[in-house]
Amino acid sequence: MKYILLIGDGMGDTPVPALGNKTPLEAAHKPAIDRLCALAEPLLVRTVPPGYPPGSDVANLSLLGYEPENCYTGRAPLEAASMGLAVPSNGAAFRCNLVTVRYEDNDCLTMLDYSAGHISTAEAAELITAIQDAWGTDKLRLYPGVSYRHLLIHQGLVPEGLRTVPPHDWMDKEVTEFYQQQLAVAYLADLLRGARAVLAEHPINQKRLAAGKNPANAIWLWGEGGKPAMAPLRLRYGVTGSLISAVDLLKGLGVCSGLEVLKVEGATGYLDTNYQGKAEAALNALWTQDFVLVHVEAPDEAGHQGAARDKVQAIEDFDSKIVAPIVAEMDRRGEEYRLVVTMDHYTPIARRTHEDWPVPMFLYDSRGAGRKSGVSYTEANIKATAEYIESGAKFFARFVQHEAQHG
Repeated sequence: MKYILLIGDGMGDTPVPALGNKTPLEAAHKPAIDRLCALAEPLLVRTVPPGYPPGSDVANLSLLGYEPENCYTGRAPLEAASMGLAVPSNGAAFRCNLVTVRYEDNDCLTMLDYSAGHISTAEAAELITAIQDAWGTDKLRLYPGVSYRHLLIHQGLVPEGLRTVPPHDWMDKEVTEFYQQQLAVAYLADLLRGARAVLAEHPINQKRLAAGKNPANAIWLWGEGGKPAMAPLRLRYGVTGSLISAVDLLKGLGVCSGLEVLKVEGATGYLDTNYQGKAEAALNALWTQDFVLVHVEAPDEAGHQGAARDKVQAIEDFDSKIVAPIVAEMDRRGEEYRLVVTMDHYTPIARRTHEDWPVPMFLYDSRGAGRKSGVSYTEANIKATAEYIESGAKFFARFVQHEAQHG
């Protein structure tokens, strides 16, 4: 038996006026997903436990069958694992976004763009390296990642009471309170102000401004935490497999859960990602392994930008370039498989941030087992027909037909 978990990050939504008061899932043409859903068991799963932030870290940790309350320490440590970076035993990792902000008097800031215009990886690497060369210390070291997503390794305990927030939750909002908390820590203030000066003068930002693009004019620290302790999936659920994603967070989950993280050239985490490469990598892995997870970031990015049409396109691409070819090839091979299509969390266009609502999904079994929903895949249809499952761990154990060894 093969197990296939396909995640369209942030696909869930509420009715959007620009889409005729349909959700993007309702507006999208997604024949492969809808055909499977009608033949599958509908489930409504709580991926974010009460009291936890509804981020992709907590939600995807849950979808992989872990209890966040037992092993979650923060987002950045997972990303550090994907990059092969050691988090000090008495230190922490911070996520470090390149962002676009509006500077005002008295260190007041407004967050304009959490991604600095989805800056390219090559541009971002040069900027982060320049900041590190000028302002890195034994206590603080910056490491370039993908596009706007980077890491800061912090030696020593994080200052008590420091509160950080995800920049994508504060688009077009004042973030002065959080910025000034970091400025109150002298060594963080040196880094933040030094980074501002480096970025203001850098030729890459001058070229971006001349081209009408958002400059990366600040760094934003958030998602901090120490090293997580996670037992491998093979011990918890008896499965081995691979994970495919463009996003360091998901890759880090793969590393920490003992999955093989497959590199796909051209995987960007946006609408221009290499869908074909991801599907081919998943199918190749399934020749020899039990399980594969394919994660597509584009719907979530469109949700954060408030771009309804882009979100519809992302869902349609997920359907035609990931779900359809994987299902067609598995059927051609004649192997038995169980396949889940889901989101990790909602990212409503109207809110441009995440919600912790239980997520609609379906579980398809190629043997024809299980209850059939008889409906297309939309938020309303699944809510009306689904069985509710209270945790990701219970969902995953059911998906792979195995009782978890907790701990």
